[in-house]
Amino acid sequence: MRLLAACSIVFSMALSAAMAAPPDNLYRLGPDSEPHPEVPKGKVVGPSVLKSEVYPGTTRNYWVYIPAQYDPTKPACLMIFQDGHAFLGPKGDYRIPTVFDNLIYRREMPVTIGVFINPGHTEQQKEASDSDWGDRTTNRRVEYNALDDRYSRLIVNELLPALKKDYRISDDPECRAIAGASSGAICAFTVAWQRPDQFRKVISTIGSFTNIMGGHVYPDLVRQAEHKPIRIFLQDGANDNRGTRRGGAYDPKWDWHAQNRKMLAALTEKGYDVNYVWGIGTHSNKQGGAIMPEMLRWLWRDHPRPDDPKDASQRGPLAAPESPATATPTHP
Repeated sequence: MRLLAACSIVFSMALSAAMAAPPDNLYRLGPDSEPHPEVPKGKVVGPSVLKSEVYPGTTRNYWVYIPAQYDPTKPACLMIFQDGHAFLGPKGDYRIPTVFDNLIYRREMPVTIGVFINPGHTEQQKEASDSDWGDRTTNRRVEYNALDDRYSRLIVNELLPALKKDYRISDDPECRAIAGASSGAICAFTVAWQRPDQFRKVISTIGSFTNIMGGHVYPDLVRQAEHKPIRIFLQDGANDNRGTRRGGAYDPKWDWHAQNRKMLAALTEKGYDVNYVWGIGTHSNKQGGAIMPEMLRWLWRDHPRPDDPKDASQRGPLAAPESPATATPTHP
């Protein structure tokens, strides 16, 4: 009986400790986010600097991931990540180059060039970084949260032409995806919403579909507008920012999780190709990073792949071509 009681006490203490731990600690990266010796590694080139006429007086850094399997004679798919620094780092929450390496090698997503672009800043402002994403120090708040078409024009009219000078990128919007976290997520959705002729796949983690600059209206806009050919994956946590304002008053327009659920309801009602995961995390990238490989698999699930039962050459991992494209990698 004493042993049973002691075990019960230990179990209760362990359970209490687990419940007291931050919920984000429950989300951990898996093997798809780790490098493996047999997997060909892509190259990261950059940073390059993009000036903008859409946002006069601003520049922003961007990096380009080139898969080991990239063949410059064939158009590659494209995926653009807002707040690029957060998705790029090999020790960060997302580690996209490593995830791309693994999924492309196993043919679980197409050969895809990844672009990691930061928000713009003036000469007097610092570049956004992992320690300061730039809401108060760069042009991020305006670029990412406004519902006008300026950022879409930056991507389509300024970034894409710069990329096409150096890389063969598919013009098929079904071969183009765009992603982001928090304000970068609503920004990614806005680009696809406004330009489905250019981008038709979206990943949103902890998306800020809130009243930072009027983004809380998106569920109504989705219901009122004609259906658009967009596929979107939504991720959020029940402990995301829940709308408590100064003085303790609740404002539903500032409730991140409630707004994400409203987005899901509107997209579902309108018949969109939408998927989602609600966790228990806070306004954090931990869960989004942990499930990113699965989100990517879902996003690209029906990309055309040869499947000839008499030809086994397409059933193994995708090796790098004999003469891969040359590029000098630099690391942020």
